[in-house]
Amino acid sequence: MRSRLCSNIKNDLYSIKGALVVIDGKARVINEVFCDGLGACISGCPEGALEIIEREALEFDEVAVENHLESMKHNEQVETEQIKEIVSKHTHQCGCPSAQTMVFEQPETQTEVIGKIPSALRQWPVQMHLINPRAPYYQGADVLLSADCVGFSYGNFHRDFLNQKSIAIACPKLDQGKEVYIEKITSLIDDAKINTLTVAIMEVPCCGGLLALAQEGAKRASRKVPIKYVVVGIQGDILKEVWI
Repeated sequence: MRSRLCSNIKNDLYSIKGALVVIDGKARVINEVFCDGLGACISGCPEGALEIIEREALEFDEVAVENHLESMKHNEQVETEQIKEIVSKHTHQCGCPSAQTMVFEQPETQTEVIGKIPSALRQWPVQMHLINPRAPYYQGADVLLSADCVGFSYGNFHRDFLNQKSIAIACPKLDQGKEVYIEKITSLIDDAKINTLTVAIMEVPCCGGLLALAQEGAKRASRKVPIKYVVVGIQGDILKEVWI
């Protein structure tokens, strides 16, 4: 049996008796002893690049095939376990910080809040894809552009961030249509003529994308407005607060 070096052969062909192995995208016979001459590989080749020919060759050895397949299975199991061990070992160091699993210890004593805390939200909707930059509550307003997670991480979000502001929220890591976000930020500045823009983001690296979108939207606008960005730690503390 020979192969005309099919460049698009399916990877599962090498599992047929272990006679074929895909090397650099091409099927090759690694040992004639493993080939029984049945031709099952021919029907599995999507390009018709395999064929049976008559020539002198070593006899098919069923015992050798079984030993070879068992060896392949063992090697695959060992490799799989090694990969799992490596991934498990390095996930914390190399994984995205925004997706790492963490548990925070709560303080033994917490300040008890007496009475209902009023919401500072003055509008609806709030999600960036749903807002209308020309809505009346944006006109001449101080606007807060907040990453989704900030409201859950920072305990005094309504009092310190949202009070007396209109808001738009977004996730720079998971949301689609970032160009739409940039256009809406530009519209807030030029059409709604907002007064200031505060960008609240988390400390994880991917969250910085929201600040980049705000800066790009401001760059495209004909008006200039003061922009402040606030970085919130994953345990709710303010790490940075800067006017840019």
